[in-house]
Amino acid sequence: MKPAASAETRLHSMPFLHGLLPVDRAQLPHDIVAGITLAALGIPEVMGYTKISGTPTVTGLYTILLPLVAFAVFGASRQLVVAADSATAAILAGTLTAIAALGSKEYVGLTSTVALAVAAMLVIARVFRLGFLADFLSRSALIGFLTGVGIQVAAGELSGLFGLAKQGHGPIMQLASVLQRIGGANIPTTLLSVVVLVVIIGCKLLAPRAPGALIAVIGSIAASAAFNFPGHGMAVTGEVPGGLPSLFLPPLHMNEVNQILATAASCFIVIIAQSAATARAYANRYNEKGDDNADIIGLAAANAAAAFTGTFVVNGSPTKTEMVDDAGGRTQVAHLTTAAIVLLVLLFLTKPLGFLPAAVLSAIVFMIGVKLIDVKGMIELYRVQKDEFVVALLTVCVVVFVDVMHGILAAVVLSLIAHARHSYRLRTRVLTRSPNGRWIGHPVAPNLLAAPGIVVYRFEADLFYANAGRFTEEVLKLVNETIPPPRWVVIDASEMNNIDYTAGKTLLQLGTELDRRGIGVAAVALPTGVRHEIERYRALHGTVAHREIFASVDAAVDALRDLSPPASATSPNAGPA
Repeated sequence: MKPAASAETRLHSMPFLHGLLPVDRAQLPHDIVAGITLAALGIPEVMGYTKISGTPTVTGLYTILLPLVAFAVFGASRQLVVAADSATAAILAGTLTAIAALGSKEYVGLTSTVALAVAAMLVIARVFRLGFLADFLSRSALIGFLTGVGIQVAAGELSGLFGLAKQGHGPIMQLASVLQRIGGANIPTTLLSVVVLVVIIGCKLLAPRAPGALIAVIGSIAASAAFNFPGHGMAVTGEVPGGLPSLFLPPLHMNEVNQILATAASCFIVIIAQSAATARAYANRYNEKGDDNADIIGLAAANAAAAFTGTFVVNGSPTKTEMVDDAGGRTQVAHLTTAAIVLLVLLFLTKPLGFLPAAVLSAIVFMIGVKLIDVKGMIELYRVQKDEFVVALLTVCVVVFVDVMHGILAAVVLSLIAHARHSYRLRTRVLTRSPNGRWIGHPVAPNLLAAPGIVVYRFEADLFYANAGRFTEEVLKLVNETIPPPRWVVIDASEMNNIDYTAGKTLLQLGTELDRRGIGVAAVALPTGVRHEIERYRALHGTVAHREIFASVDAAVDALRDLSPPASATSPNAGPA
């Protein structure tokens, strides 16, 4: 047995397979079930993304075959699902149509070329350790960008719901076009669309774990084959090629280089920001060490696999990652299971896909677009951070009224402008008391206590989206590596003058995580600093006893020295009130 264990240890020390090793045999059945769940929910979704990207239906299946395997082998995250994504699909459709007709052979080749260019950019980012770039697209700008994409995607599918030809450029013109032609809607197609939407929404409300989209797809395929939908004027997908994707080198023409690089750069920014944010969130949830730079290599490998198999850009998907996590998956074994199921579909089940009504895909994509419209996030931004709400709203407007590529550029520029408004003087310390009673600052390291069971962490800069990740990492490092774990973490925010929306959400998440572990949290903040912002976010102040804001470190340590964290803090459901 020892040689086998030694071999596994050696493999785990290599710069790959971190998402798979070490294998937990007790977890394996849960990962397999989660992989089956992802296949059931994800297959209709990625087929829908092909309507957004303007590529053949089968290319959606290709995005969760070799790209999924490539990231499982080369990526570091054990949870992140890498597959087709609506944001990058919309960027392709919004930019490449300038040089090729949507859905043409040349256009499909260009989407693969963009995937290869994205892979090259990701490799360059890894060589220069540019994983930190993910910090420079703020959460508020990302909310605005994805909301704008959602509006554009949903508006673009309205015509398909009624069996009408798609007309008009941009969401406003497309909506107006549908309203003008509503009298000519195909009645059977409209009824089918309504049924599909009812099934998807009904499953979500009444049985959230039920694969509503898959039920709609299977039911509509059976009905289409039985009742000859094309004979009633209802469009269907048509023949879907079966078998494994062909391997080929994407074409490149010099007169297209500028457009390809611009498109790839836009996709690159979204991939870096969205993938890193998702991977970090799940690594923190399960107390695992994330590695943005290693994940970049996994993303590069996944996009290279997409390019060489004739499909389009892939991205770390928050929705699919949540699907797997909700189903109990904790490693990339779940994703390999999904890839195996997709392989079976490609080999044996593509013929029935030819009967799939086009209206069903339109309905699925319409729901994807609606889900991207983050009304809750926009309202929350308006309520707690109006300047960042303006950033998000401007980004929405650029995406809706101009195009997706300029939308991502606006998101980046507005994020940098917001960043320039804040200080980036970043210094962090752990405080201990000297024999003469004075506080001494040390570089952040475990086992430095201000008093028995109490760690004091000072963050000597404004807390905002670009440094919130470091804040979380250092606090969790102190908690995880201090032996025994501290009873209280005191955050000295006396040097802070601003907390932005992303940082406020980070504080909420961190407070919830520390509550779950039974560790109390307190803050030191001055009325002239961020005291009112902390109270507004309610991240460090609430109904839990002794979760207070103190005027000084001395006051905090003296008050907490002989106290244990309240019992309610140990509840898994406890969080910042």
